[in-house]
Amino acid sequence: MTTIEALVERKISALEPPLAVTLPGGRRLGPLQAAVTLVLQDLRTLADLATGQIGRVAEDYVERRLDIGGAPRDVMQLAVQLIGGDPTRRKSRSPLHAWRELLDAGRALASRHTPAADARQVQFHYDVSDDFYALWLDPRRVYSCAYFRDDGMTLAQAQEAKLDHICRKLMLREGERFLDIGAGWGGLLLWAAEHYGVRAHGITLSKNQHAHVNRLIEERGLRGRVRMELLDYRALPEDEPFDKIASVGMFEHVGRANLPVYFAKIQRLLKPGGLLMNHGITAGGTRNRQLGAGIGDFIGRYIFPGGELLHVSHVLREMADAGLEMVDTENLRPHYARTLWAWSDALEARRGQAEQLAGERVVRAYRLYLAGSAASFEQGWLSLHQMLASRPSGDVCAGSMRGAQSGYPFNRDYMAKR
Repeated sequence: MTTIEALVERKISALEPPLAVTLPGGRRLGPLQAAVTLVLQDLRTLADLATGQIGRVAEDYVERRLDIGGAPRDVMQLAVQLIGGDPTRRKSRSPLHAWRELLDAGRALASRHTPAADARQVQFHYDVSDDFYALWLDPRRVYSCAYFRDDGMTLAQAQEAKLDHICRKLMLREGERFLDIGAGWGGLLLWAAEHYGVRAHGITLSKNQHAHVNRLIEERGLRGRVRMELLDYRALPEDEPFDKIASVGMFEHVGRANLPVYFAKIQRLLKPGGLLMNHGITAGGTRNRQLGAGIGDFIGRYIFPGGELLHVSHVLREMADAGLEMVDTENLRPHYARTLWAWSDALEARRGQAEQLAGERVVRAYRLYLAGSAASFEQGWLSLHQMLASRPSGDVCAGSMRGAQSGYPFNRDYMAKR
């Protein structure tokens, strides 16, 4: 037995649930009865197991250098143990090294988040196949964190609860102009129009989503009230500002270097006194740009090219610098863990159909992405925040509303009323 084999065998002996590893040639490490099995085609995977480089192990699975047997929850329970630490924390570096790395990263990220690059990156992810996503999303194809307002809710019910939660927070009113940046398959856009009577305008960079939502607009007789464009947020005209704006699962694609541009654009698009809902994934750590242990690299290569993690404190600072005042922030981290497990279970149940639609390689990547993301939210390595902000009008109200510079009320009671 080689040194690396002995190291891996010692490491897996302490894991729960039990893990067994079969090496090229048939040699087996670990117990005869195991909840999770790894069958290696390449010995280099052993080194990644030994060092906790789970992202590289995941890459080997996608590229068929490794097969994994076992339930996704068991697999991810073992993955957390194999990492052996917090992937949101980094080893200490010299201040000079950190400064150089920050400067280089800023230059690289600014250059890769051009409108053309963002369109390619969005289409890489969202234009895989509408039918593929329909297999494991809810019927409205809401591809963001659900809101399990009541414990017994199904995923579909929780997604509708989330849509309504956002509309209530924004205090949408009939006849208001509402903008949805990154409108996806139209869940929020159509909900706001049909339930709150707003004039809704959505934008996306996904060709598939654009076509899908425009079909729904026609089918539901919403032409003239709802509009969906294939457009970059930077290209939106500013001549007629919106009363309310939502950005759900969008700013993760913007990039740290472009956040000032993004929020400044939203500030100009929003009427004085108007409200913004900025909903998205945030980093669990305060200093990490992506998850360590190779996880971030895996996500960037196979799932979300160009995506970046930002701590909620950094996002709120950028919003404030752009002249947007945060009035309410809610952490929905456990809700996203539950959402992702629901997606993972649905994909597992329809794995054969998914492979026919998107191919085995894509499905392998998404199996690990969904289950791995669920575990990351459970561990607190990732989080999800709804950040409600206003554009102050500059006018100090008199009487009981003295001091207010927007229509936001003095308490949150309005959110809970049904």
